[in-house]
Amino acid sequence: MAAGPTPSATAASFRPPPPCFDYRAAVLADTRAAAAAAGDPALAALVDSGALVRVPRRRFGPVPAWRPPDFVEPEEVWILGTSHLSPDSVADVERVLRAVQPDNAVVELCRSRAGIMYVSSDASDEPLLKSNMFSLGGAKFFGAVNRSINLGGQSALALRLLLAVLSSKISSGANRPFGEEFRAARKVSEDIGAQLVLGDRPIEITLERAWKSLTWDQKTKLVISLFRGITSTPDTPQDEKTAASPYELYQKLSTSYPSLLQPLIHERDMFLAWSLKRSKAVNKSKTVVGVVGKGHMNGIVYALISDQGDLRFRDLVGRASSDTWSEAFVNSGPAVYINSTRPNPIMVKVTTVAHFPCQFWE
Repeated sequence: MAAGPTPSATAASFRPPPPCFDYRAAVLADTRAAAAAAGDPALAALVDSGALVRVPRRRFGPVPAWRPPDFVEPEEVWILGTSHLSPDSVADVERVLRAVQPDNAVVELCRSRAGIMYVSSDASDEPLLKSNMFSLGGAKFFGAVNRSINLGGQSALALRLLLAVLSSKISSGANRPFGEEFRAARKVSEDIGAQLVLGDRPIEITLERAWKSLTWDQKTKLVISLFRGITSTPDTPQDEKTAASPYELYQKLSTSYPSLLQPLIHERDMFLAWSLKRSKAVNKSKTVVGVVGKGHMNGIVYALISDQGDLRFRDLVGRASSDTWSEAFVNSGPAVYINSTRPNPIMVKVTTVAHFPCQFWE
């Protein structure tokens, strides 16, 4: 008999957006007014296209009673939706950050994937597996492997490696390095003195929770389908070639395996929303800008304005079976990074100013 999926810790309290929710309509008036006040016509165009929204503090859900009295949420949060392979997104990131001048720029990355922000624009000399959001990065490959096992376990590491190869394959036709908008966010943040915040949940934990949500039959089917995608001929259907971002790939997987939708997308939407308004990094900030994949915008805006404080940080993290999980998690991120201009960031140890679990107010 196939084993059933592990019950999610968030089953009782987690609420994804209802089908009728439209993030643009929900905050359109606030966003248009702020964009007009900024005096940049390009911002207004981004607002009209749905790529840029603003959520003021008064629209946030109530501050929970368990929060420390000295915590003050940001006065406003701007969210810019990007495409990971689009040159237009690079220009959008630069324009928005320079126009808004935020205290913090929150990017859709975790510590394991922070090296993406430092890859050269000429990625022709980069190894294949360092070119996408699933790649193992860091100063030492085996150290990255060990960290991945400690946080997510061997199954999550294997799944991550398969997704890294598949993602590299289906995005190879774009002829552009992955994640240029994150590199732009890092460079502009350095110029304007904004703190750069890694706002996504560690990919190791996301993949571990995704793996545990599947039955054994589904796990077998998923691994076989990933191997088939990796070993298939280069002449793949056009709709597969367009699935170059993790969000698009996750959506395709969730179509075949609906239980993956919550750990891969909905929980991360909530996690990113918390990084924008609830992390210690943004305490008492005036303005925060989030740079995220455009597919996350609906879920993030909904989380910002509907959060009632009944869902805790630990609910989105869960527990791993590894005895070293707690120590590895506290010691390794995700983190808030101090800006660095050193030339080879894959080899740079960036200063960390906050760790889990104290990254978030509990």
